[in-house]
Amino acid sequence: MTDTFSPPPALQPMCRVVCEVGALVSLGGPAKHGERRYVPLLGGTVEGPELSGEILPGGVDWQVLRADGVLEIAAHYVIRTPDGALVEVQSDGLRHGPAELMARLARGEPVAASEYFFRTLVRFTTGAPAWAHLNRCLALAVGERQARAVRLDFHRIT
Repeated sequence: MTDTFSPPPALQPMCRVVCEVGALVSLGGPAKHGERRYVPLLGGTVEGPELSGEILPGGVDWQVLRADGVLEIAAHYVIRTPDGALVEVQSDGLRHGPAELMARLARGEPVAASEYFFRTLVRFTTGAPAWAHLNRCLALAVGERQARAVRLDFHRIT
């Protein structure tokens, strides 16, 4: 075994997702792992060098707000590309930061993305031949929560 790690993979800009979100729905809590809740995904845009299209209404961002203040995120939605192909997106990650800052986010106040951690690992599934390469792709997203939307910059992991 060697003493050095392999070099980290490169990241290639893929697209920017801007998704309009509905009101937070809490399932009550705390449950056994934290407060279980979800946010309806109402639609949005996808623009970038590798993927463009629209987010179809009907997706959901399932969340668990843990006792330590970390928000576990599991978003599931569909992108329609300009050629009509449908691409399923599964995005799992974490959002956290100082308690007062996260309270500002919860109230819908603007907070710079650089002030907190919001990252997700993204996987794609599609049966469209022109987009089949996405089935072999992983992306890392850097997110920013806004009052009525979420902005995510996807970077393909090479």
